[in-house]
Amino acid sequence: MSCVDYFLSEEQQMIVDVARQITDEKIIPQRAELDESETFPTEILNDIAQADLFGLYIPEEYGGFGGGSFDMVLALEQFARGCVGIATTFAASALGAYPIIISGSDEIKQKYIPDIAAGRKWAAFALTEANAGSDASGIQTTAVLDDGDEWVLNGTKQWITNGGEAQIYTIIAITDRKKGPRGASMFVVEDGDPGFSYGKKEKKLGIRASATRELVFQDCRIPKNRMLGRQGTGFFTVMRTLDLSRPGIASLGVGLGQAALDEAVVHAKHRVQFGKPVISFQAVQHILADMAIQVEASRAMVYATARYIDSGARNISKESSMCKVMATDMAMKVAVDAVQVLGGHGYMREYPVEKMMRDAKILQIYEGTNQIQRNVIGQALNKEYSRN
Repeated sequence: MSCVDYFLSEEQQMIVDVARQITDEKIIPQRAELDESETFPTEILNDIAQADLFGLYIPEEYGGFGGGSFDMVLALEQFARGCVGIATTFAASALGAYPIIISGSDEIKQKYIPDIAAGRKWAAFALTEANAGSDASGIQTTAVLDDGDEWVLNGTKQWITNGGEAQIYTIIAITDRKKGPRGASMFVVEDGDPGFSYGKKEKKLGIRASATRELVFQDCRIPKNRMLGRQGTGFFTVMRTLDLSRPGIASLGVGLGQAALDEAVVHAKHRVQFGKPVISFQAVQHILADMAIQVEASRAMVYATARYIDSGARNISKESSMCKVMATDMAMKVAVDAVQVLGGHGYMREYPVEKMMRDAKILQIYEGTNQIQRNVIGQALNKEYSRN
């Protein structure tokens, strides 16, 4: 754990303590089995709901805690210390809820958000398609207003976290292709809507406890009022959603990095070679030192970014991307280093760093690859220095 005092409030420390308890008592004892069997962590999500943590980021008027980005990253860091797959499942429900909070009418918020805040229902966010990943403007899913009463959706979404398990889905679809990016709109689709079904469940390298599935829309009909915001504002909602969610992904990197460091240090203290614990060898000490430096630096940046967002800052794309890149690149490197410190043990499924290394890779890919994040950062710097 960090020895740095980040001056948490009493409520924030409570969030950390509750999330840590769930992680230690519920997640860590089951993570290997859930990973091996690729089982969705329903019982653990119910434990998180009973602790009232699903509503951390949700305004009080919709049944939430009324917290912000910082409250979320504190909880996510602890869950990821146990299992990034389970933490991803929790985070993905927030990702699905953000578009409703950002762009939904009060009527739509009242209908969906209290259930999400209570953990009675889970949400999912659907952007990616076969030809639309990093190039979000390449989406092909369409929504057509039929007789002015219903939207009819057609298309397929790919690699959707919580797909098939969530009850509430926020979907982006093209409503006017002639307008390009201004021709996309956001909608809410419910599990059970006519014409909405699920495709294959993916078999993944890591985060196997999370569900990743195709969503299929074949003349899927939804009420007219399920549009979020005005027609044509879908990409604004998507970009704002991802700006808010990326510090959460960064915090998953911090949690995983801390867990990998913990495992490496404990092993190095107990593993004896040449008559000494391997932590006494300078080569190992330097690996552990670099791991600790990188974890703490990433934690500081993630916390600072989350607090910056909570201060009311609107233009947060650069900072959000920076913390995502730094913390997730760190997680991958630290996980690999942990495997190296454990040596042959680290390569075996019996030891958790093997799973951590597999889980870490997705953090550099989903919610915007780290290459795309570097594009965002570079473009922001270009604009900033052009004004000087």
